[in-house]
Amino acid sequence: MTRTADVTRNTKETQVRVAVDLDGTGKAHVSTGIGFYDHMLESFARHGGFDLTVETRGDLHIDMHHTVEDTGIVLGQAVREALSGFAGVRRFGHAYIPMDETLTRCAIDLSNRPYLIWRVSFARPKVGEMDTELFKEFHHAFAMNAGACVHLETLYGENSHHIAESGFKALARALRMAVEHDPKTLGTAPSTKGVL
Repeated sequence: MTRTADVTRNTKETQVRVAVDLDGTGKAHVSTGIGFYDHMLESFARHGGFDLTVETRGDLHIDMHHTVEDTGIVLGQAVREALSGFAGVRRFGHAYIPMDETLTRCAIDLSNRPYLIWRVSFARPKVGEMDTELFKEFHHAFAMNAGACVHLETLYGENSHHIAESGFKALARALRMAVEHDPKTLGTAPSTKGVL
């Protein structure tokens, strides 16, 4: 069974298309109009082992907020659709990602009860041209629309680039673990409820 999805969302502010293959090899084709964001999403695909296409056109003449958030929304929706009810997966995942002086950890539960714990702070207001406050907006949008409970925490770090990138990599690696096939579930949802 293929675990793929292709989701489009069009508003007056953004036009977003995301295609994902959870069983891919980490190939990414990303175009959001925000260079650093493209880099983060390419890193997410590579370290998650997901094939990912992201095509976003947003109202960047205003600011980057709608582009970043709406892309996170559609990526979350695509992952959720590709998981098709969360049946047969490990459900839980975690990762520690060191980047030079920075260490970030992520734990995820594909519970269909979305939540975000965000314990990340930045020393600078921007990385490249991207506002650092938008990284929380992305992770929140992703978690809410993927149906994932995400706990993301930078344990220590100074360089804002490293803090942001280690967060995307940690999310990717934790999600990679959580979406792995678990033969012990016998194809059912990993919950005493029988559904997620």
